[in-house]
Amino acid sequence: MLLTIKRAEYWQKLQPFIDKPVIKVITGLRRAGKSYFLRQIMDELKLQFKIDEANIIYINKELLEFDFIKDYKDLDQYIKDQCKKSKVGKKYLFVDEVQEIEEWERTLRSYLAKEDFDIYVTGSNATMLSSELATFLTGRYIEIQVYPLSYAEFLQFRKQQNSRDEFNNYLRFGGMPALHQYALEQESIYPILEAVLNTIVLKDVVARHELRNNISNFEAILKFAFDNIASTFSAKSLTDYLKSQRINMGVATVQNYLSFLESAFLVNQVRRYDIKGKRHLEIYEKYYVADLGLRHALLGYKESDISDYLENIVYQELRRRGFEVSIGKLNGCEVDFIATKSGQKIYIQVTYLLANAEIREREFKPLLAIADNYPKLVLSMDEYARSTYEGIESLNLQQWLL
Repeated sequence: MLLTIKRAEYWQKLQPFIDKPVIKVITGLRRAGKSYFLRQIMDELKLQFKIDEANIIYINKELLEFDFIKDYKDLDQYIKDQCKKSKVGKKYLFVDEVQEIEEWERTLRSYLAKEDFDIYVTGSNATMLSSELATFLTGRYIEIQVYPLSYAEFLQFRKQQNSRDEFNNYLRFGGMPALHQYALEQESIYPILEAVLNTIVLKDVVARHELRNNISNFEAILKFAFDNIASTFSAKSLTDYLKSQRINMGVATVQNYLSFLESAFLVNQVRRYDIKGKRHLEIYEKYYVADLGLRHALLGYKESDISDYLENIVYQELRRRGFEVSIGKLNGCEVDFIATKSGQKIYIQVTYLLANAEIREREFKPLLAIADNYPKLVLSMDEYARSTYEGIESLNLQQWLL
């Protein structure tokens, strides 16, 4: 069932760049669906573009059969060997988890220059774009980030209609695509997710950053970040907290470990923005997890934290829709999200329920204080149609996600 469902939005983003002289780089959290999307691209090339399978070269560094490709020289030799078996015409090169090959960018730059190769790669570490790839391929690559399933995709994978029960499943188990091969039961799903998390930590953090002698300290940072989604803190305040738990780490080390979590796509740091002063603030950021299911597998699901989970879901949906996101600060009040994209801007408050006048005032007050005319929206789990309060819209969160 799993392999019959396509990630349509990513295919739409990719199509304009097919057969163009840029490397298509597909990034994102390990197990979020990058490998499947790569196979989807190959299938579409054969079906829509009539590309002969003999001209498609595929390497998956998670498969043992490709373990011999250690560095850029091995990669080059394998491509040359495969080209001897191909037909006349352009070749299509696909490399899954390319960061596992040392200095891979040297080989790919060479083949890109030949202009008879169309190249697609996936990677599970964000630093490959900021360092290796950017250094060698400035202006000659495009990035498409694949996220865990959106709520709309979750329903599609589940073959279900929108309902409170299905949304609760999404809240509890997250959006990792492979889960849909199993019954959504906590006893079976959380051990699977815990194994996925362990793989990500070991392969994309511990091994890459050589932390084998500091795993316990890193795990303390991981648990703190996962347990404090939607809460503001700084590296200094986290260092002080760890000292109170008899864990001694310097501020620089804490900052590094948080950056490792980001590089592995496990969390996203979101900076605060002073709406009145029109500038980003330097301290007290928030962190959101890439997938709530991974968080719950590590720490358990807490009903009392549902407001934070909802905020996390809205943040990830905004990123999935291509928005840059900040946390708003105005006269001592906080706006959950300021989302901007291509000249658009929207202010968003997220709450569980607008249960009484006190909560409504708390959620609408910061938005009413903003003196510009950009859209402002309050999202909650209240089951009502779209409505307005002094010009500010309120909407059911599930409907907004769809």
